[in-house]
Amino acid sequence: MTTTLRWAAARPAALRSAWRAALLAGVTLFAAPAAWAFNPPSPIKIDGGPLGDLQLSGGADGYAYLLSGTGSATTPGLLGTDKMAGGEFMNGLIEVQKSDGLIQGTIEVGSTTNFVLGLKPSQTSVQTFSTGPLYAGYLTLAPSPNFTISAGHLGSLEGYESGVDWNNFNVLTTDLFEVENSQSSGVNATATFGPISGTVEFTDGFDTKVFNYLQASATYTINSANVLTLFGGTNLGRTGLNARFYGNATTAYSSNSVGLAGAANFANSSIVGGYYSWTMGNLNVVPEVQYVWANKDKTLGLTGDSGNFGAAVFANYQFGKSPYSIGGWVEYFDSNGPDAWFLNPGSRGFGVSVTPTWQGKYLFVRGDVGFLHLTSLGDTTNPAYAGGYGSDKKGRNQATFLIEAGILF
Repeated sequence: MTTTLRWAAARPAALRSAWRAALLAGVTLFAAPAAWAFNPPSPIKIDGGPLGDLQLSGGADGYAYLLSGTGSATTPGLLGTDKMAGGEFMNGLIEVQKSDGLIQGTIEVGSTTNFVLGLKPSQTSVQTFSTGPLYAGYLTLAPSPNFTISAGHLGSLEGYESGVDWNNFNVLTTDLFEVENSQSSGVNATATFGPISGTVEFTDGFDTKVFNYLQASATYTINSANVLTLFGGTNLGRTGLNARFYGNATTAYSSNSVGLAGAANFANSSIVGGYYSWTMGNLNVVPEVQYVWANKDKTLGLTGDSGNFGAAVFANYQFGKSPYSIGGWVEYFDSNGPDAWFLNPGSRGFGVSVTPTWQGKYLFVRGDVGFLHLTSLGDTTNPAYAGGYGSDKKGRNQATFLIEAGILF
């Protein structure tokens, strides 16, 4: 089992969804998206009494899948499973939000997971984070429309893809998504100056309960069709092997640690990246590049400098006013050094995913076909890593076929 498999459910949605909505709309920080794979129904309005007006929204989905490269029960290879076909419940979330007034807030609860191309399906879980089923929960002080301060369990500022699949064009996610930070506890501040919006966030990166991780993100709205976002993050100190780390369906957060997860490189990493949204009519194209790295630290068992480069192009096309759309992405990734970022240390390759989608007002159905090719398996000599795909652990190709159905409200 690779390091990345151990926290496959842990990805941001709450704040990242807001940033992504801003990116796609190209108007303001929390504007409605222009070219979504989904057009979610309007939130249900609730009279919150002394709290004021509240908005209720959410969704749930599941999928059936077919995989190649699974191997056998005794020698399962890189996927860590001999199960070629099956089904999983994916995400079920309910969000209550207060989005006006001086004091605002968001509470999002449920069970979550994701499906990264090249990895096996992961079971949905409520024990991924320190907050249990609370996926996101924070209070926001908004003294003006151009400045807010939030505190609580927050989403990461890193990357374009969301941890909740119906916020993405595709069901399958990329290597870039897998190596990014996720939900953490802390504070952030957002300011808007004309076409530029920026957020600074200080948290216990990777939900470690060690408060030393600083992130920043800035979005420049050039016009309604062109928006640039840059992001970065770094560990300001050192996060030890005994610090907590993301759990999953089989290992609760309370039982996991940086050392047990083999994640010292992640918890002590830095990252830089950016993405650019271009919209023309019903077509939205978003290229993204990022690099994440960790420095040598023998105290943490990091025997040398290492990193992971990723680049991807995302696209979505809506067929007029019909309920049909098609999303897709292509990616390239390249790991270096002795640490495992994605699959094996030193692995590199490219992948592609294509997702046709049908959406009614509340229901949606979509398929996804993904293919990953490893141009290098990387270091397969270390028994801690799984080598390649298939029973002989030498396979370089992996294909995923799935069909998903869900409901949004």
